[in-house]
This record gives sequence, structure tokens and C-alpha cells, in this order.
Amino acid sequence: IRDHDVWCCAAQRLLAVVDKRDPHQPEFRQAVKEVVESLIPVFDVHPEYADVMERLIEPERAIQFRVAWLDDKGKIQVNRGFRVQYNQAIGPY
Repeated sequence: IRDHDVWCCAAQRLLAVVDKRDPHQPEFRQAVKEVVESLIPVFDVHPEYADVMERLIEPERAIQFRVAWLDDKGKIQVNRGFRVQYNQAIGPY
């Protein structure tokens, strides 16, 4: 097996994980696909980094919160907000 064939298997595995876990998130899936494809040269040299990538695409934590606000008609509106952290390597947020 050539190194590139190993990467293809690793990339397919990563994308399958994201497709299964987040089928309702097309923008996220597209972003992961673009990043994985851009790492072809890295995976060719270090296919073991695919395991690292699998950990990076799973969030460490997700915070959901609500924001209540008063619109121009005096009616209270409530929106949901989200903050997702994928990795604390450069520190917590």
C-alpha cells in the first residue's frame, strides 16, 4: 500500500465519522472536508495524525445560552446562542 492510499482510507474514515455524527450540519461537514483535503501532504508523511484530527473534530465542550431582547414593537424576543470549543491547546476560553 502506498502512503497516499493509507491517507485516502484515513480521510474517508474521518469524513464518515463527521457525516454520521453531524448529518444536519452541511457547513461544518464542508469545512472538515476542506481541512482534511488540505492536509494530504501531512497525512502522506504522517498517517498517524489522522487520529489527532479525529480528536480535533469532536468538540470538547458546547455551551448553549439564550439572549432575550426587546424588538422595535416592544415585544420580547428570545434567541439561542452557541459557543463551541474544539481544543484547549492554546488555553481555555
